[in-house]
Amino acid sequence: MANQDMPQSDEKKDRIFIEAVARAFRLLEAFSDNPEPLTLSQLAAAAGVDKSAAQRLAHTLGQLGYLEQGNSGLVPGRRLLERGFDYLRTNPLVGRAIPIIAELRRNVQERVDLSLFDDLTMLYLVRLQSKRDTFFAHLSGRRVPTFCTAGGRSVLSMLPDDKVLDIVTRSDRRKLTPRTTTDIDEILEYVRRARDNGYSLSIEEVHLGELAVGCVLTDKQGQPIGAIHVAASLSDWEPDQFERKIAPLAVAAATAINLN
Repeated sequence: MANQDMPQSDEKKDRIFIEAVARAFRLLEAFSDNPEPLTLSQLAAAAGVDKSAAQRLAHTLGQLGYLEQGNSGLVPGRRLLERGFDYLRTNPLVGRAIPIIAELRRNVQERVDLSLFDDLTMLYLVRLQSKRDTFFAHLSGRRVPTFCTAGGRSVLSMLPDDKVLDIVTRSDRRKLTPRTTTDIDEILEYVRRARDNGYSLSIEEVHLGELAVGCVLTDKQGQPIGAIHVAASLSDWEPDQFERKIAPLAVAAATAINLN
């Protein structure tokens, strides 16, 4: 949502914030919770505008290629993919990490992901696939909770305890699977374990049948900015075997990325 935390007094209001632009982006963001064609009425409700304003916004975005007509409504346009490409090719972390995680993928023969730390969530930037995966495992741009993912907990392990507690407390700690850890004390214990080990292991916390190792990526000041994840199937690996073989390779890859 746009600018909802901005002070409302005349003295403190952001005077250069363009509300019309914000409404256009809210229109596009409506698809984040509705992966299907949407009507003008649905888009108007998501953007917080009347149907007439939604029609003008949708027409403009359609003319620019950022909305397209689907079978039963409007859908995101292909031009959005170009903006995602622009982001990836201008992000120095992506350029630095790609050769290293590609080599890691060749060595482990399992899925390797690169994600960006974004407070309560980890945002997948690059996903290198294994021999078996779900539909969502192929999509860049997906967000997953920081508190219950291997990469997220590895990121939390690099933060001060008060910051970790703040993020965990503010998180929507709903269960993604029956094995998702939602208890705050248990989550903090996983973070402490990641701090000791230099990586985090999660088992069936995001997808049933999947286990993953996550290793934090840091900037030049040592602050966490993202993570690499290696994910595999429990039908192929025992957790102890997976951790013993994969964790050192993931740590080495993360260290190589961080040294560049």
